[in-house]
Formats: sequence, C-alpha cells, structure tokens
Amino acid sequence: MVAWMVWGSAAVANAGPWQANGFKVGEVSATTAVVWTRLTKNEDRIDRPGIEPLIYYRNSKTGKLLLKPDDGREDWIVENVDNSVANKDTVYTPVPKYPEGESPETVDGAVPGAPGQVRVRYLAKGSDQWQETEWVTVEKEQDYTHSFRLKDLTPGTRYQVLVESRLEDGHNGATLSGDFGTAPAATDAEPISFVVSTCQAYIHQDSREGGFKIYREMEKLHPDFFVQCGDFVYFDRMGKSLDLARWHFHRMFSLPFIRHFHQVVPCYYMKDDHDTWMDDCYPQMESVFMGTFTFEHGKQLFREQLPMSELPYRTRRWGKDLQIWLVEGREFRSNNKDPDGPNKTIWGPEQMAWFKKSVSESDATFKILMSPTPIVGPDRDNKFDNHSNINWKHEGDIVRNFIAQQDNMFIVCGDRHWQFASEDLETGIREFSCGPASDEHAGGWTNDEVRAEHHYLNVTGGFLGGFVEHQDGKPTLTFRYYDVAGKPLYQETFTAK
Repeated sequence: MVAWMVWGSAAVANAGPWQANGFKVGEVSATTAVVWTRLTKNEDRIDRPGIEPLIYYRNSKTGKLLLKPDDGREDWIVENVDNSVANKDTVYTPVPKYPEGESPETVDGAVPGAPGQVRVRYLAKGSDQWQETEWVTVEKEQDYTHSFRLKDLTPGTRYQVLVESRLEDGHNGATLSGDFGTAPAATDAEPISFVVSTCQAYIHQDSREGGFKIYREMEKLHPDFFVQCGDFVYFDRMGKSLDLARWHFHRMFSLPFIRHFHQVVPCYYMKDDHDTWMDDCYPQMESVFMGTFTFEHGKQLFREQLPMSELPYRTRRWGKDLQIWLVEGREFRSNNKDPDGPNKTIWGPEQMAWFKKSVSESDATFKILMSPTPIVGPDRDNKFDNHSNINWKHEGDIVRNFIAQQDNMFIVCGDRHWQFASEDLETGIREFSCGPASDEHAGGWTNDEVRAEHHYLNVTGGFLGGFVEHQDGKPTLTFRYYDVAGKPLYQETFTAK
C-alpha cells in the first residue's frame, strides 16, 4: 500500500461555476485513472427534507390521478411492475408532479447543473512538475458532466488532484482538491486494503450531518480503493423520468460524507437492478411502472454520472498479490422467467468467455470476483434473480465449478440486505456479502436463520474490508466486517496456498 497523504479536499475559494457533486477518481490501474466531475449552479446541494416530487398514478379505466389505487390494495404497485400493459385490466401509469411552487431545481437534494469548462491538474508525490488536461466545455445533454482519462501514470504513486472550473469567457470558477494512489506494478508485493458496500437507499440515511456514517468510517481506514457492488441509488419509487433519475444521482452524491470520501479514495462502481431501472429488471422487461424512464436510460446514466471503463465488466490488478474482477449482471441477461438451461444467462457468452480467460491467465496470488449479486448465497427461497437461485442453477454451477478450480479465489457480493460469509456445500468456494449501507436498510433475513452454508450471519448495516498482507513471509487475505460506526464484527484470514 502506498503511503497515505492528503493535500486537502476542500474547495479553493472562487466564484462559480461550482462542483457541488464533488469529483470522483475511478477505474484506477497502475498507469491510468478516470476523473469525473459535474459543473453546478450552486456551491452546495439544496437541503429541504420532505420537499420532493409527488408520484401520482393514472388509472387507465377512469383517467383519475391517484397516490394509491381506488380499492386501497397494498400490492398494486408490485402487480403493475410484474405485468405488461397487455396483461392488465387496469393499468396505473406514473405521472410525476411537484408541490405547488416547487420545481426540479428547488426540491430536496436538487443540484442544478451549470455551463462552463473544466480541466484536471495532477502532481505525483515527490515531483514538482504539474501535468494538466485540456479545458473541456461541458454539455447540457450530458448533464454538465465530464470524465477525464489520465494515462501514463506511475505505478504505486500518490497523486494530488486539482479539478478546476471556469466560465467560457475565462472567469475562474471553483477548484476542488483531493488525491488518489495508483495500483502497484504486478511484480510488486505491497500490502493492499479495500472496502466494499452495497444497497444504500436515500430514505435510509443514518446521519443528518453527512448522509451515511459508513463513508466517514471507511475513510478512516485509508483504503487503497472502494468497490460499490450496486443499488447505490433506488430509482423504483420516484425515478419515473430521465430528469428524476438524474436527481437521484445528484442528491445522493452531494451528501457531505460521500462527496468527501470520493475525493480521497478511488472507486469502482457496479450497477444492479435498482440503479439500472427497477427491481429484478432485465433488458427485455416491459412495464409502465417507470413512466418515461427506460432500461436504456439507466445504462446511459451509469456512464454519464460515474467514472467508468470502456466496458461494464473489467479486471484490475493491484500488485503481485491481488487481482479483482468486476462483472455486469443486468445488460446481458435473459428473462428471469425463462426455463433454466444452457441458453439462459446473466453474464452473456462474451463476458463469460472473458472471465474464464482472464482468470486463467492471471498469476495474482489472490483473486476476487466482485459481483453485484450472490453466486453462493444462501438467498431467500422466493428470490429468482441471481446465480444462487434455483432458476439460475445451470450458469451458477458453471461459475461455481470454475472458481473451485482456482487457487485462492473468493467471491465478494452485494445486493443482500444482511452481512454473511458462506461456503458452497458442493464446491467449498467462499463468498462474503458486504451487507447494506445503514441499519435502517437491513432486513430480509433473521439472525436465527443460520443455515449450513453460513460461517457468519448478521442482519445489520455496515461494510466489508479486505486486507492483503504478508505474515511470517506468506501472503494473507483478511476479510473483516464492520458495523456502521466502524466497529469490527467478524473476520477470517486466509493464507495463500
């Protein structure tokens, strides 16, 4: 692990345009990184709890706008999700509205964008030679965002970053500062640490001061990188248009703890169902439940609002002892309801071939598959959306059996609203589910439902940490669970075979 050094992450005092969503450094390798930012009208987010859009539903028979159906059924939204228009006698189509006198730019968490230009300056630790990108004009069609792709970086090196803004007439705007470290070269046996999270719902924040406590606690560990395993926003309830879906990103990533964290810890993001479109979604899915917001829109926003690689699945090497694989579980999948078999897939044939080839070619000591959803489980018996579920057994067996053939390979997953460490009873492979971002979001299981697969089970919020070290001259990998306050809860350490 490279030495931790913070030059500072506060905004340099200037007039607008501003960067109220902060910036993120993502997709870091030994020699490359992506720096994302967004220009904004105001210095900070609009903070007005309770002032938010209202989602009405139009009854297809009567034309009435309702906040709930005429007959008061509690399952009406679920039924509307699961069925296409053709299969429903009465369809409820969402119609977003705003409280009187309010607009998309005035509701809670709004961060209106602004025109202007941005550039990135960066300086390697120990150097006095700043490097810089060209000034780039941000476009309204891209929500005033831009991602810079930095190349030819030095492995295992800490970089100071300045993200500068200005108006097109040259008037200086706000500048943000932060830092990140590149991965060590593949031949260097350096200690590495990382943190993993999933399932953070805006309505389940646990800190009025900054959003989610875990970001402050994860930052205290000075991790080399952060992996978000998906469901970092939940579009289902109110993301009924492209603008409203963008608002979900704006309000989440302007929360103070999250914003500061990303300016000093590089990230890798994966998406799952709720931050792609809606619950258990797949490309062929038909529903009026999400209004004018589409599955394709969700794919677009993932690349627009985050620092991303060229492909949604990728692998990154962190020195001699660690390589991670980040997979895509929504864009290439079959219909959940298709019969199981060789033609049913979550990953798609190209991604599966890439995964097997790149894992087989790797000489990293430890290999970790980062998956948005479980591969081993156990999961609830009424779930039918991931490789641990019975309706995905064919492809699930392929993945599990392949991983079982590798030395020192593990799975880290998101999606489930509880922490667990498990072992597949057939192959013996190990899986570590990081659990939700807050206690308020924990649920779906109970602590007395311990099954044979479980080594650890805890229905709680928090995060997972990973630590690659050398003990007694041998490489080790430790998985450690934390609660939302940063208290260690459970850990296992593996010595390389």
